Amino acid sequence: MVMDTRPLAEITQEALQILYREMGVVNTVRFLNQFTTGYGDYTAERDEMFADATVQELVVEIRQRREVQKK
Repeated sequence: MVMDTRPLAEITQEALQILYREMGVVNTVRFLNQFTTGYGDYTAERDEMFADATVQELVVEIRQRREVQKK
């Protein structure tokens, strides 16, 4: 059995149309976001961002932000 190979762009377009139709645009986008790669170096950024903070200070800040969000 010989199968026709279609261009990847064509297959992708058809798959997106099926996803949109069956799941809606929002859920399709949410699904596709699982497969996107981030960028940057979070470990280095985190080390720089929290270099002078203790764990206890971070916990206090998190609790304060949660309280503000509740209001």
